[in-house]
Amino acid sequence: MTGTGNALEDIPEALRDKKQLEADDNFRFGCHPGVPCFNTCCRDVNILLTPLDILRLARRLGISTTEVIAKHTLKPINKQMTLPVLMLRMNDTGEKECPFVGDEGCTVYEDRPWSCRMYPLAMAVPPARAGDESPEPMYFLLEDSFCKGHVEAGGFTVAGWRDNQGVTEHEELERSYRELHSHPWFIGGVRQLTPAGMEMYFMATYDLDTFRRFVLESTFQQRFEIEEDVIEKLRTDDYALMQFSARWLRYALFQEPTIKVREDAPPSRRNR
Repeated sequence: MTGTGNALEDIPEALRDKKQLEADDNFRFGCHPGVPCFNTCCRDVNILLTPLDILRLARRLGISTTEVIAKHTLKPINKQMTLPVLMLRMNDTGEKECPFVGDEGCTVYEDRPWSCRMYPLAMAVPPARAGDESPEPMYFLLEDSFCKGHVEAGGFTVAGWRDNQGVTEHEELERSYRELHSHPWFIGGVRQLTPAGMEMYFMATYDLDTFRRFVLESTFQQRFEIEEDVIEKLRTDDYALMQFSARWLRYALFQEPTIKVREDAPPSRRNR
């Protein structure tokens, strides 16, 4: 069965000639050291990173999100982008392999990026439109010529694969960010964030360790009324920090009343 619920012109051009699948469609795939192409898919590939990818890699490597971004990512420049994105930086070698791949496979497997969890599937979400602010995702099968995993005996449904690889859990943790992507403010493709807004979005989503300092170590708490129990969670709970950063962005970017300004805040801050 092939899904036809969304117009292909709404998805990236690279996926338009790929086989489209529904959540309950089946496909064959297996990946293990015995497959001849093992680790081949970890070379010279564009891997888009989500905010949770950066956070998990940072905790796995024992460094800050700021350091992960500096050492292991690239920021593609595209005038059409409405929100900032990051890509994984490949090693500067002839084969341009992933910095986290070893002879026995992925060295950060439990915390591997969303794109790696999804492979050999790809997903696209059409732009939100008025009356359809939560469009259904579209799934595609990537049948790369080098990949021998497609002749393995194992079989999955799209939904089963996503659950098996931890994709569903990953996306649930990032739900608040995905809701920002389809915010009504962006509908129609006319509005774009200012450079300052792009910087704020980048810090509050990708660079969570810097955002934590922004909330806890600046004048932030003098300007905004934040619940004491929330502040305590933000000190150590990364996932609470993610939820709060989305809450902050709704206020800072879209002027939603998700954060309350203190009555005694400086006028210049209160009348932003």
